[in-house]
Amino acid sequence: PCFGRARFRVGPVGNGRSLMSATPGVSVVGWSFVDIQTETLRIIRVQSPDGMKKIPSTKRETAAAFLKKVAKEFGFNSNGFSVYQNRNKTGEILSQNKTLSLLKIKHGDMLFLFPSGSSTSSGEVMDTATPHTSSSLPSEDEIDQYLTKQDGKIYRNRDPQLCRHGALGKCVHCVPLEPFDEDYLNHLDPPVKHMSFHAYLRKLTGGADKGKFAALENISCKIKSGCEGHPPWPEGICTKCQPSAITLNRQKYRHVDNIMFENHTIADRFLDFWRKTGSQRMGYLYGRYTEHTDIPLGIRAEVAAIYEPPQNATQNSLELLEDPKAAAVDETAAKLGLCKVGWIFTDLLSEDTRIGTVRYSRNKDSYYLSAEECITAGYFQNQHSNPCRLSRDGHFGSKFVTVVATGGPDNQVHFEGYQVSNQCMALVRDECLLPCKDAPELGYAKESSPEQYVPDVFYKITTTFPKDPQYTFCSTQRFPIENRDILGETQDFHSLATYLSQCTSSAFLGIVSDFHLLLFLVTNEVMPLRDSIGLLLDAVKTSNEDLAQTWKKSEQWATIEQLCSKLLPVKRGTFSGKPSILDVFSCCPNVGSPPALWVTGPWAAPQFPPPRPPCGPASIAPS
Repeated sequence: PCFGRARFRVGPVGNGRSLMSATPGVSVVGWSFVDIQTETLRIIRVQSPDGMKKIPSTKRETAAAFLKKVAKEFGFNSNGFSVYQNRNKTGEILSQNKTLSLLKIKHGDMLFLFPSGSSTSSGEVMDTATPHTSSSLPSEDEIDQYLTKQDGKIYRNRDPQLCRHGALGKCVHCVPLEPFDEDYLNHLDPPVKHMSFHAYLRKLTGGADKGKFAALENISCKIKSGCEGHPPWPEGICTKCQPSAITLNRQKYRHVDNIMFENHTIADRFLDFWRKTGSQRMGYLYGRYTEHTDIPLGIRAEVAAIYEPPQNATQNSLELLEDPKAAAVDETAAKLGLCKVGWIFTDLLSEDTRIGTVRYSRNKDSYYLSAEECITAGYFQNQHSNPCRLSRDGHFGSKFVTVVATGGPDNQVHFEGYQVSNQCMALVRDECLLPCKDAPELGYAKESSPEQYVPDVFYKITTTFPKDPQYTFCSTQRFPIENRDILGETQDFHSLATYLSQCTSSAFLGIVSDFHLLLFLVTNEVMPLRDSIGLLLDAVKTSNEDLAQTWKKSEQWATIEQLCSKLLPVKRGTFSGKPSILDVFSCCPNVGSPPALWVTGPWAAPQFPPPRPPCGPASIAPS
């Protein structure tokens, strides 16, 4: 093909000889020429949820004709899609007689196709790194909003030996480092194997292009629906609807970098069930997400309470039952400024009951998490996805953690923290990963897909206890934990009266600052306080004694005092006038007192009688 207008010259033929002399019987009656004006072909790229296609067009082609080509190429009907000039769905190309030149569409331009009525699911996004507009911005966690605003740079002091500049200068030896600097992370003590999630975001959105071509895309293992070029699966499949093969690899970042229990009492009370029964136990971790300053832009899950849902437990198994109080527990925790940050379970077997040691079973020679536990962790993480403004889905990954109380190399109880990767979450969500029936520590991929998907690797999080314990719930006495009827520990008004009779604190806030007591007040069937306990929850949340005293004067608490006063024996002549639970405190300080819970381990003072098998130090293994 020729590009541009052809030029020609008119001149003599055959050195001036006449055509008539050359061809007898033929005379020249005129002349003609062909004016061929070639049009330059243009290639317009069109990006869709199913991939990109190159559509040929011409300069004078109308938008209507071009859209017909697009519909034919992508297999849509005439009104089943929309094409835009920008990723944010602005500059729509309408079916009209305007040429592409008038619309300022040039050779090599990228257009964006969106199916009509399309959502922003993982299979229908074209640029997941493009932030949401203000109207569709997901509600990110407070810790994410805080870390997004932080500088995140690792500042270094001037090296007196290597730096040859003044106090205000900077060189390669003292210039601030990025939070994702691998050499810096590897030289920390202990070394950091996984950068924090927000450090990963800084790396993803950094550089000269500021993350323009970066993508935060949730993995999908499902076949895409709506492919009309062949019969549906299993009769047919094509590259457009077939899910991409997953190459398993180590995730370079983690959503949570550290798990910390506010104090040892929280974990010790949870372990007490195993000490008394020998059966395993599971609970949900309630707390908050805070900044973990030991790692650049790190996140810590702080645990303030453990809620134990209804469950059937044996020495070797756990079965969760339906929990009718689940919504009330979440609502109460939210009013206390807490959220569900993870789950914890025990895997403990006694090694020597005489010295209180436990068996060390989870190690590099066996496994750290079984496939069944990985699948359960993936299920919980999918239920508690992480809001993220850089994802078109509005969520990416999860901050929900898994803690295992198990035996350590010193045969003491250790707490190990884990999260499964985003790949494992996708495999679990799309039902590609299953545990082996005869060996639940092993897993396998379902064979119903043309691709083979295998269990994903998991990675470890450090779990710690603070040097200076914190107490969101500071009650000196212990109200019975929920769903422990098998131990004879029940939550009822008699146990409430017994609990109150043991409290010697004059501060009402200290008496009611117990997570399990507050849950009982909210969910009990005799006198539920779900609609009237808000002020008390605010008092506990903010440690405000005045608010607690205000709520104490309510009719609800007066009724509770009367109910409790009738459940404990009272000395004759003690009460003057209307009975008060405070009178019960004074006259019956030891009525109904249950045996003390003997706490052992490095954080507990010696007690008598001799303690139960000890609980060893928390694990501080490097991540």
